[in-house]
Amino acid sequence: MKKLITAAIPAFAAAVALLAPAQAMAGSSDGKLQVKVLGTAVLPDGKIVEVKNDPLGLTVGANTKANDNYVPTLAVEYFATPNVSVETICCFTTHGVSGTGTLAPATNIVDHVMILPATVTLKYHLPLEGGIKPYIGAGPSLFLVLGEKPGASVTPLGVTKVKMSNELGFALQAGIDIPLNDKGMGLSLDAKKYFMDTTAHFYAGNAEVLTTKHTLDPWVLSAGLAFRF
Repeated sequence: MKKLITAAIPAFAAAVALLAPAQAMAGSSDGKLQVKVLGTAVLPDGKIVEVKNDPLGLTVGANTKANDNYVPTLAVEYFATPNVSVETICCFTTHGVSGTGTLAPATNIVDHVMILPATVTLKYHLPLEGGIKPYIGAGPSLFLVLGEKPGASVTPLGVTKVKMSNELGFALQAGIDIPLNDKGMGLSLDAKKYFMDTTAHFYAGNAEVLTTKHTLDPWVLSAGLAFRF
């Protein structure tokens, strides 16, 4: 929670900077467009679900996990009707992969895994008294993986390069928007569960020496400010 609050501070500061000029416009709780600036916790899994190539038996009795991260997030939402909207989010989140089981001493297997989770969800909002709107949503997500590097625990084994695959998956979403005034300003709480795998390819020079499939399946929990106009 402390890390999420820390991540939310720059998000709230950005929200004030972005939304203050918008307050000069005609904000409306019934507007077609809503912009959210959020602090977000990204909580992935990272365990091995399939070993595709392991000639040296490196994964026997071993597994992996990915660390959590806390980042600012921007969401843009268009309301096709008062109760139906389409939302997309923008953020970069960076993770590392460490070992468990017989790999437990290997604390840094893959480093600097930067992910862009390109996500679009279709949402249904349930209007309640006082303008409070809980919602549910679902939609596709494309995880673009960038900048991954072999960690310090595998480079002594001769690993010179690692590549993790881009993958198409699915996200379920639930949350609530709570109005703070009648000018379109609100508080937003959001939770997404992604269903997503990736395949990691480890190379020694040009030779692929290990190929493993990992489940990511992160929970993505967000809180922040919204402005609708």
